[in-house]
Amino acid sequence: MKKLFLLISMVSLSQVNAQIDPVKYPTFTNIEDALNSKKAVYSMSFREKGLFNLPPQIVKLDSLFFLNIMANKLEKMDQELFKLKELEFLNVNENSIKYIPDEISQLQKLTTFSMNLNSLTNINPNITKLQKLKAVHFDANNLNTFPEALMEIPALEEINLQGNQISFIADRLHQIRNLKFLNLANNQINDMGNLSFPKNLKYLELQQNAIARLPENLFKARELEFLNASDNNITEISSKIKGLKNIVSMNLANNNLKDIPVEISQLKNLKTLILTGNPIEKSKIEKLKTLLPEAQVYF
Repeated sequence: MKKLFLLISMVSLSQVNAQIDPVKYPTFTNIEDALNSKKAVYSMSFREKGLFNLPPQIVKLDSLFFLNIMANKLEKMDQELFKLKELEFLNVNENSIKYIPDEISQLQKLTTFSMNLNSLTNINPNITKLQKLKAVHFDANNLNTFPEALMEIPALEEINLQGNQISFIADRLHQIRNLKFLNLANNQINDMGNLSFPKNLKYLELQQNAIARLPENLFKARELEFLNASDNNITEISSKIKGLKNIVSMNLANNNLKDIPVEISQLKNLKTLILTGNPIEKSKIEKLKTLLPEAQVYF
């Protein structure tokens, strides 16, 4: 499992790096070299340096907009970090940090904040002051509820909370109106009530929970393209599934489904339907294939 999250962390970092021109913004890996640079330093990586603390001199690099301090031995976020007012991308993955200080609110330009594989039990409410945040990664921590502070940041487009112990989500998720990607896989969710989802949501990952029923409001998410609800306890799919007009891929593997409503035939964009590991009779699968001539049905 740890290797899985290490992979997630590396993918996330590569996505951030892809946004940085390595010629225009070279990444320094040594604080002395950065301090001696005759040009402004915009990108810094201390990845896997065995650090217990940030070098205090980092405050002199007041042009930094990208900072990677993943895979060190940090137990807290040093105060020097919050003096870097130009930071837009912050990667603190794979440390031992237990909390986010109030001073996080000082990083007003932050757009991507990644703290996978730490020891967070909650998310500081002061994060709501970071209204430019577009992506947060809090995978593999110790969160037991969906951080409600995130619901106060409508600019968020991507939320990753995979591999926590989340069992409760307040019904204010729809307030994150720009949210496109939500990963809640491998948590402890069993009852989602009739949770409402953001209208712009495109990707939803709910696999490896204990969900017995998908919320009816989910089927109002007309922009949803990819849904993974595999490895749950789902026994029935509502006929309102026809509302997912843009769905392209749906993974319902390893649930307790005995049938799929005929209304699924109205999903004209559906290309992939995965039903492996469900107790569905072969005759019903054949009927599904007839209803969905343009889709690949896996059973």
